[in-house]
Amino acid sequence: MKIHVECYAGHRGEQRPKRFVLRERTIKAVEIIDQWLGPDYRYFKLKGDDGGSYILRHDETADVWEMTMFDATGQNAEKSEF
Repeated sequence: MKIHVECYAGHRGEQRPKRFVLRERTIKAVEIIDQWLGPDYRYFKLKGDDGGSYILRHDETADVWEMTMFDATGQNAEKSEF
């Protein structure tokens, strides 16, 4: 699923997700749990302010972000709906 991501650029110019828009909801990244490089992509596993865990994939060549995984474990019931 393609998404819009607002990033923070560190002192080395590396981008990290700060918040992203999923359908009509804006979710703030409260913790970057892990990040890694794939052959053509950069991946970020993060915890959202809604309690969900997400894996976001960034195609740096095309500058396209996608959500590749969502886990609602730990979310409270009122915030788990899309």
